[in-house]
Amino acid sequence: MTTARTTTTRRPRPRALGAAAVGLLALSACGADDGTASEEGIPEGELVEVTVGVLPIAPSVGIYYGIEHGIFEEHGLDVELEYADAGAAMLPAVSTQQYQFGIGNPNSVLNAADQGLDIRIVSGYTNSWAEGDDVAGVIAKADSGIEDWTDLEGASVAINALQTQGDLTIMESVENAGGDPEAVSFTEMPFPDMPAQLELDNVDAIWVPEPFMSQTLSDDANHLVGHSFQDAVPGMPTMVAFSSGDYVDQNPEVAQAFHDAMREALSAAQADEEGARELLVDFIDMPEEAAMSIAMEEFEAEIRTEEIDEVAALMVKYGFISEVPEMSEIYFVD
Repeated sequence: MTTARTTTTRRPRPRALGAAAVGLLALSACGADDGTASEEGIPEGELVEVTVGVLPIAPSVGIYYGIEHGIFEEHGLDVELEYADAGAAMLPAVSTQQYQFGIGNPNSVLNAADQGLDIRIVSGYTNSWAEGDDVAGVIAKADSGIEDWTDLEGASVAINALQTQGDLTIMESVENAGGDPEAVSFTEMPFPDMPAQLELDNVDAIWVPEPFMSQTLSDDANHLVGHSFQDAVPGMPTMVAFSSGDYVDQNPEVAQAFHDAMREALSAAQADEEGARELLVDFIDMPEEAAMSIAMEEFEAEIRTEEIDEVAALMVKYGFISEVPEMSEIYFVD
């Protein structure tokens, strides 16, 4: 294993995940040794370098807040962030330890478990709101005739990845409203491309989180159909932090340090909402006015296991996974 290094924390600049990493999903999780620490733990005054995969969306600012305020350094970690288009795209990099940790939706972890990959949830990250204005939604053109969930029957809906949070919660919302979820067609594309594709009528509706939801709704030609999280699993976790089972087992001190740093960072970001919003301007090049007005998710390191259990049951219901995994085996125990 690689020993911890003495250094100062780099100011991170997120980089894009190379497309070649996506093809590594079939590889074993034996991984490289980069970003590991000795079994004795992180020596005081030294830092372990770890790479964390994140999505280029507003809630990812929670970990950035912790980096900018020196919280990860205080826990012995030197964190570098890299961008990916979806949580599922991070799994190959996390499995092979190109990334030591990833931050994405819990559905990706459940999919990985169904494929026999050992991925562990190290901490919670963000949750949707059970009522009121939520942080993601389905948007259609105001003159499209799509007014509620049942109107999505026969329609094409853009989501960022197939068989994950978008299509799962939309299908459940359609069924709960009395419609046929199997009659909805889903198209995969990156979030930044969706508003333009909606405008060009290449899709009938789009499922987007912030900041894309507020940006798209700022055009009066569009309107909100509904918040699929709230109508499927109210208050469901939208993102969690995860790592490979091999990395956690080989580096429990690093996993614990990351867990503890996430708990402190997310609690601080939640308490300092204005400070977190200010960082969005630099973090994802968001205009200051938008950063101060978009809906933000709840930052919380506690893992909402009951809601994740509900998500797992829905994934079986709609054929996303073959069976509910042994849930106790996917959680990192601190």
